[in-house]
Amino acid sequence: MENKYEHVYREIKDKIIAGEYDINDKLMTESELMSAYSVSRYTVRKAIGDLENAGYVYRIQGGGIFVNDWHIGKKVTQNNKMIGVVTTHIADYIFPNIITGIDRVISEEGYTIILSNTLDTPDRERTSLLKMLEMDLSGLIIEPTQSALINKNKDLYEKILELKIPTLFINAHYDDIDIPYLELNDFDGSKTGTEHLIENGHEKILGIFKVDDKQGLLRMNGFVQAYMEHSAISYQSEILMYQSTDPLQNIYQKIEKILHRSDRPTAIICYNDQLAIKLMDIVKSMDMRIPEDVSIIGFDDYQLSKYMSPKLTTIRHPKEKMGRQAATMLLEMIKNRNAKVNSVVYEAKLINRESVQKRKK
Repeated sequence: MENKYEHVYREIKDKIIAGEYDINDKLMTESELMSAYSVSRYTVRKAIGDLENAGYVYRIQGGGIFVNDWHIGKKVTQNNKMIGVVTTHIADYIFPNIITGIDRVISEEGYTIILSNTLDTPDRERTSLLKMLEMDLSGLIIEPTQSALINKNKDLYEKILELKIPTLFINAHYDDIDIPYLELNDFDGSKTGTEHLIENGHEKILGIFKVDDKQGLLRMNGFVQAYMEHSAISYQSEILMYQSTDPLQNIYQKIEKILHRSDRPTAIICYNDQLAIKLMDIVKSMDMRIPEDVSIIGFDDYQLSKYMSPKLTTIRHPKEKMGRQAATMLLEMIKNRNAKVNSVVYEAKLINRESVQKRKK
C-alpha cells in the first residue's frame, strides 16, 4: 500500500503524463496541494522534490511550481531496445502463444519485451499505459480493453500519438484512434460457424457472446447475419449476452436454465473456446451428450480444444502468427518512421472436429 508521499507523487505525475497539464502550466501552490491531498508541507515538498529530480516539474523562485517538458530525454530512438506489450491477459488462454510470437521476432533483433496486463478493465489499462509512457520504449503493441465501449483512456492514446511512439493494436482497435491493427475477421468467423450448424440441420441455435469488446460484438453480428440469410428459421435464433464484469457463475446458471427447457436449442456457438469448454462440462453434468443432444462450436482454436472429448469444433485464431507479424511490422515502423503500415485482417477458418453432428429430423 502506498504512503501519503507516494500517493501525491503518483497523482501529480500521472496527470502530467496524461496531458491534464500542459508544458509550463503552473501547478497548485504548496498550501493548495496540502489542502487538496490532506497532507503535511513536508510530504508535499518531498513529492515535488522527487518530481523535479525526475524531470516532471521545475520551480521558479518566488514564482511557483511548473510542468517541465518531461518528454526531453524520453524521445523514442532505435537504441532503446525495449518494446512494451499490453494485453488483457498474459499467462492463460491464447495469450502465451501471441506473446511468444512477438518475443521470438524482437529478441532476434536484440529487443527486450516489457509485459503488462489489464485484466480487461479500463482502470488497469490506464495504469499499464501510464507505466509504459514513463519508460524509454522503442514501440508498443497493445490489445485494447473493452473496445466496444467508450474509450476511457483516449487521452493516453492521444499522448502516444503525440509522442510518435510506434504503436500497433492486436485483436481489436478503437475506431477513434488512428493506430494500425492486426485482427481476425471475427464477423466472418462467427457467420461461418453459424452457417455450419445450419447446414447440419440445426435451426434452434443459441449464441453466447461477450459484448463489451469488439471481437464479441462482431462475432454476435456474424451470428445474426447468418440467420438473416436464412430468414425462414431466423425466429428460432437466441442470443445470450454478457460483459467482462459479469460474474461467470451467473452466465453458467442462465445457460443451464436454457438447456432445461423443453424447447432448448440443439446447438450452441460460443464467444470463445474457454466458454465452450466450460459449456461442455455443464452439458455433460446434465446427462446430455455432445454432439448427439447438443452440438457446440467454440472460437479461437485454443490449444486444449483438440484434446477435449469430443474434440471441439472451433474457429482458428492466428495466435503466434499474429504475434510474429505484429512484431515484424512494429520493427519496420521503428526503423523507418515514414514507413506506411497497413492494418491486417486474418481470414477466419472453421476447424471441423467432433462436437457438431448433423441434426436428425
